Amino acid sequence: MTSEIKLPETVRDKILTWEEAHRRHGPDRDHRLIFTNGCFDILHRGHVEVLIAARALGDRLLVGLNSDASVRRLKGSGRPLQPEVDRAICLAALECVDAVVIFEQDTPKDLIALLRPDAMVKGGDYTPQQLPEREVVEAAGGQVIILPYIGGRSTTELIARAARAAGELD
Repeated sequence: MTSEIKLPETVRDKILTWEEAHRRHGPDRDHRLIFTNGCFDILHRGHVEVLIAARALGDRLLVGLNSDASVRRLKGSGRPLQPEVDRAICLAALECVDAVVIFEQDTPKDLIALLRPDAMVKGGDYTPQQLPEREVVEAAGGQVIILPYIGGRSTTELIARAARAAGELD
C-alpha cells in the first residue's frame, strides 16, 4: 500500500497565486526582487545554476512558470512532459527560489507589470533584444540581466538524448 507524500509547508507556501505574489512581492515591497521565468519541463543543472546566480543578485527570487497550455503553445503538443503543479513543486523545493507563480500567457509581461521586479534574469541563450518582456521591465525601472550561457545543458537536448537512448533499448 502506498501513501501520498505530504509536501512540507515550506514548499507549498512558495507556490503563489498572482494576488499572493502581489501582496508579498509587489511594488510596495521592502526587498530587492529578482524575477526569472521559463517552462522548466525537466529541471537540470543549467536551470539550477541560473536560479542560484539569479537569487544572489537580490533579496528574493520569484520564478514565473509557464502553464501547461502555455508550454504546449510554445513547445508543441508533446510538451510539457510534466504537469505544471509538478514543475512548480520541483522549483519551490529549491532553497534559492522564494516563490513560484504560474502564468497562462506566452510571455510573463502581465506578471512583470504587476510585480515590477528590480531585475529580470535570463540565461545566456537569450539576448535582451529577444525578450518581449524587456520593455515592461525597463519601463518600471528594472533592469534585464543576462547570465553567461551554460553549454550542453538544455531540456531539448535532454529529451533528444532520452529518445536516442530509448531507441537503443528496443
